[in-house]
Amino acid sequence: MVRPLRIASVNTNGVRAAFRKGMGEWLDARSVDILAMQEVRAATSDLEALLGPEWSILHDAATAKGRAGVAIASRDRASIHRVTFGADDFDTAGRWLEADYEVHGRIVTVVSTYVHTGEADTPKQDEKWKFLDAMSERLPELRAHSPLSLVVGDLNVGHRELDIRNWRGNRKNSGFLPRERAYFDRFFGPEGEAVEGVDGSVGPGLGWVDVGRRWAGEVDGPYTWWSQRGRAFDNDTGWRIDYHLATPELAATVVDYSVDRAAAHDQRWSDHAPVVVDYQL
Repeated sequence: MVRPLRIASVNTNGVRAAFRKGMGEWLDARSVDILAMQEVRAATSDLEALLGPEWSILHDAATAKGRAGVAIASRDRASIHRVTFGADDFDTAGRWLEADYEVHGRIVTVVSTYVHTGEADTPKQDEKWKFLDAMSERLPELRAHSPLSLVVGDLNVGHRELDIRNWRGNRKNSGFLPRERAYFDRFFGPEGEAVEGVDGSVGPGLGWVDVGRRWAGEVDGPYTWWSQRGRAFDNDTGWRIDYHLATPELAATVVDYSVDRAAAHDQRWSDHAPVVVDYQL
């Protein structure tokens, strides 16, 4: 059997710090083919030095130095990449990077994205709404471009109550607002059908698949982010906000899904855990 394509995604919370704390050792052990990163917060030259010459690197830095930043590193060079996203007057630098890869004669499109954290009832949340609107427009275009399309990254929204341990206490906080969750109801709703969101809004379903939820089933988590405050990690008081959003055609090829949660708090190299999925193309 042909070896599956292994795609990993992680918010590094600063890639240079992550490598100092052990990210390189994790990467060496995981046989990853395509690595999507968010919150890189570094220069392309830093990524090249950290990853080495065996990796082909695409990087889109944020407009504000030291913030955000998304990258995709791969064993094989991408045939084309794109960073254009949303309206011309909307600054998405460092938050959306697309790349096409030829795999067994077919084009696989991978997007590394970092959705705004947001803050309820502030301009920060307005930026998040704009980004989620742009995602809603781009997802159908991606699927039309390639039926094997994948959007991965830190989406900063827990879709369902299963995705946040303390969901009751976060219903009015960005990351679990009903309006945010309704976008995801539509992302994952049946394609072309009217979908009523958790906030009561109605819109067309886009037919994408939440690979993590499909694989794990109706269980709490598995969480991918834990606050650095208190004992959140030790108590597994986490959020599942790091996703693989796949077209149905690509989701049908999944043969393994895992969240690489560190064994202990002091062994973490980011406040997020990598999400690693094998696609048997």
